[in-house]
Amino acid sequence: MQLELINKSTDKTKADILVSFITKEDIEKNKEAKLLNQAGFKAEQDTLCFLHEKALLACGIEKLDAASIRSAAAAAVKALKSSNYTSAKTQLSDMRFVNALVEGFVLGGYDFNFYRSEPKKVALETIFLACEGANFAEFEAAFNEAMVVAQATCFTRDIVNKAPQEINPETLALFAKKLAFENSLECTILDEEGLKKENMNAMLAVGRASVHQSQLIHLSYKPANPKKIITLVGKGLTYDSGGLSLKAPTSMVTMKMDKAGACGVLGMIKAASELKLDIEVHVFIGAVENMVGGNAYKPDDILVSRSKTTIEVRNTDAEGRLVLADVLDYAQEKVQADYIFDFATLTGACMVALGQYTTGVMGHSNALKHRFFDAANSSGELIGSLPFNNHLKKLLKSEIADISNVSSKPYGGAITAGLFLDKFIKEENKEKWLHFDIAGSAYTEAAWDCNVYGATGAGVRLMCSFLKSID
Repeated sequence: MQLELINKSTDKTKADILVSFITKEDIEKNKEAKLLNQAGFKAEQDTLCFLHEKALLACGIEKLDAASIRSAAAAAVKALKSSNYTSAKTQLSDMRFVNALVEGFVLGGYDFNFYRSEPKKVALETIFLACEGANFAEFEAAFNEAMVVAQATCFTRDIVNKAPQEINPETLALFAKKLAFENSLECTILDEEGLKKENMNAMLAVGRASVHQSQLIHLSYKPANPKKIITLVGKGLTYDSGGLSLKAPTSMVTMKMDKAGACGVLGMIKAASELKLDIEVHVFIGAVENMVGGNAYKPDDILVSRSKTTIEVRNTDAEGRLVLADVLDYAQEKVQADYIFDFATLTGACMVALGQYTTGVMGHSNALKHRFFDAANSSGELIGSLPFNNHLKKLLKSEIADISNVSSKPYGGAITAGLFLDKFIKEENKEKWLHFDIAGSAYTEAAWDCNVYGATGAGVRLMCSFLKSID
């Protein structure tokens, strides 16, 4: 399915059906009001009404805003793909709704058919956004930007959704190399010999029982005169069995999604380079597989991280933070960034705190958090702040090492995981760093908003919105 912006009105646009977004207050103003009332259409959010004889698909929206239109557009495209219409059209007359329509149609219409022997055939080929007027060039520029971000989100979804026998640390590194080649990015990969030379012992311990070598991936996008330098760090657990602290069988299903932070930062640098933003972006990924074997790391092990901080392992299923500890330390040494952001499917506790739709944000700078709340509002992603405090920090105390990898109490688990990472952020970078826990928002087994079953691409739209806002 293609989405096209055309410099015409809907009256002059040839398509099989018109998609119209209608509030409760506007039903009576619609020229098909009588038929809509006969059909029982109340214009409640995401409700749909096909008037086939009038070539109209009415989409209910709670109010005329981006969030309502995005969600309704996602519902509409699913219905259109289940029909035999080959083309559709809708009116675009407000710049505020460009992103919403693009995201609703593109992300809501996303399918992952890679493993189906016979992918479902869809008749729908094109949706036209009709936009006629003197300011068409402005709409076109906004549309093109929105398409880049939406496609980068789908790129992220594709990698997360791929099965663990296909995406392991070594093949994820190959994906990164391919992206670097296609988008003219710099690329450095450290294999296990390189990791040993860097003393990345915490990361190496997590991947020790896997048949696949752990990899550290560093991609760089370097425009000529960047306004700022950004470091993005992604947790790349291509599969997480829990190690010797083995997950329950039902908890292992969907654990291919534990690489969503890594895939997300790949989508972010892809979008930044294609938008040609004047922001230098560095991506660092710790690609590891946490498996079970005779040489697996164990509870009670003491790991010496790259920063020489010693870590008491009390749970091998708290592995992502061990990987990030070394990668964050490495990233801070290699790049003197203005901002450092890490993305990780780190804790189920974040989902307990904020629900499955919301990304948890942690860090020391309230000003920086507020900037991301603005970015979230404009991007359509949901974030919530989880506050650090010294009382929770004390729960990471170890009697035999510098820090324990899990809290001594079962409460505030998302925050204590963030506080563990904070231990590996240098003092001069504390105000520059934020941690994003995407454990709930990165993957879904029930469609919501513009997200379909599987990976959501969490973080890509949020980060692109933030990057575009940098002065």
